[in-house]
Amino acid sequence: MDDETPQAPSRRTLLAGMALMAGAPLFPKRAKAAGDMTRHVVLLGDSIFDNKRYVGDGPDVIEQLKADLPSGWTASSNAIDGSTALDIASQLERLPPDATNLVVSVGGNDALKHKEFLDETASSVAEVLYKLGTFGDEFRQNYRSMLDALQATKLPAAVCTIYEARFEAPDAHKIAATALSVFNDVITREAFARGIPLIDLRLIVTENDDYANDIEPSVKGGAKIARAIADFVASDDVTQKRSVVFAG
Repeated sequence: MDDETPQAPSRRTLLAGMALMAGAPLFPKRAKAAGDMTRHVVLLGDSIFDNKRYVGDGPDVIEQLKADLPSGWTASSNAIDGSTALDIASQLERLPPDATNLVVSVGGNDALKHKEFLDETASSVAEVLYKLGTFGDEFRQNYRSMLDALQATKLPAAVCTIYEARFEAPDAHKIAATALSVFNDVITREAFARGIPLIDLRLIVTENDDYANDIEPSVKGGAKIARAIADFVASDDVTQKRSVVFAG
């Protein structure tokens, strides 16, 4: 078989090869830059996050969160005092374009809509339980709609439970906490069913001075909430599609 003389590479081939060799060191740097981009967590919900009016000159939750976040993170809040589960959709419509993570605390005002129920009389325990179950069914429907809208953003998100109110009378505290368990059961079940991380505020806001009044977080309580959120976003679980509970 005749030997074939190898063809000399063309000028175009040489130039392309030189360009690849020159650009090769740049690829790792570009990947690193993408990984180092600023992360932006947005708070959604009610006065648990929007507590400025209750802390006077003290820092509110969003201020404390900004101070607690790890390097490369920033935060903002769309939460509005008085919001219910159905109000979160409008808050989602106002997300900043650079939002990367979401945290929702809502449900307390959904429960407060039924506070008169606690003073009603009933003919049997069964009647009380049935009414509580009805309230839970209504909240479940609204909370599921909220989670649908939340997950439609395709952004990593966490939700919060509703912490107990601080009522001085032991009987009032026990009654309210028992009724609130129906709403928290909805939150935990729906979050776990969808693999959404949970920040359990019931285990975080626990001391009298965590409250600015019977139900709103004080500066101290807000600091504990902010720390739990910061711990969550700094964890590996922030990007995982699984349920994990954070409790401060």
